[in-house]
Amino acid sequence: MEGSSFHELPPSKRFKLRHLHEHSHRSEPYNLESLPAKKRLDSYHHYQHPQPVTFPCLPAKKRIWAPHPSFPIDLNSPPLSNDQLLEEKHSKLATEEEEEEEEAEEEEDDGVICAVCRSTDGDPVDPIVFCDGCDLMVHASCYGSPLINNIPEGDWFCSRCEQAAKEEEKDSGCCLCPVRGGATKPTEDGRWAHIVCALLVPEVFFRDPQGRDGIDCSRVPGRRWNRDCYLCGATGGCAIDCSEPKCKLGFHVSCGLERGLCFEYKERRGAAIVAGFCADHTELWKKQQSTGKFKIVARDDDRRGQKKA
Repeated sequence: MEGSSFHELPPSKRFKLRHLHEHSHRSEPYNLESLPAKKRLDSYHHYQHPQPVTFPCLPAKKRIWAPHPSFPIDLNSPPLSNDQLLEEKHSKLATEEEEEEEEAEEEEDDGVICAVCRSTDGDPVDPIVFCDGCDLMVHASCYGSPLINNIPEGDWFCSRCEQAAKEEEKDSGCCLCPVRGGATKPTEDGRWAHIVCALLVPEVFFRDPQGRDGIDCSRVPGRRWNRDCYLCGATGGCAIDCSEPKCKLGFHVSCGLERGLCFEYKERRGAAIVAGFCADHTELWKKQQSTGKFKIVARDDDRRGQKKA
């Protein structure tokens, strides 16, 4: 390095050249005492704990750290065909649907369901009340009296549990279907019947419609008692006729509800029209109902479609 050319350089470049010249002839670290006070600490850490040399090729904002995949990736494998992609997509959708169904079943199993309307909805105006004797769950409006008048703050027992506590246990099964348990109330002739069966058997009515008390089965035709139910095969109870005029099938209300058959219940002018369809005519009725051209009317010949309240 010639002195004349060196002294002609700017001061900053002269400092850098002298710095590099001294470092190239030294194997030991810099003399920290010759550096400014602010740079001594950084230089000390640099020599005591050297960092690995990296050569980033992207700007700092574009450096992305991607996680390692949990499965091996073969970059040499051929890409999936359209059929394979569709199959993989359908499989994924089927798995998601199964998971949703399982979640819905768990929610239904854990939920509170009214024994009359099979609904889980409840609100302060019409709550779902539990029987402290048999764990029956009913809406106040579905069960009727006494819940529609007052919701007890303490224990509440349904009519069947109250009757069992007063006298020896008698047969409290529904006289209209073979299903045991559920929300039942006494009939006028000393038997028991499900509230939902009393609602959907056309000739059965309540003496007290608002309180749903005093179930009267006296108007049920004799041919309907002990008729075969095409769903369960049992002959006990009262099987209703399919509302399709040419259909000769009969079934219990509880069996039809369990199988998802269609029932129509419409109140009008102090009475109600009830219709029920077998499995084949349930599908036909759903299609016809979507058009809006069909409706349920009472039969004028024997009034089988009308329920008096």
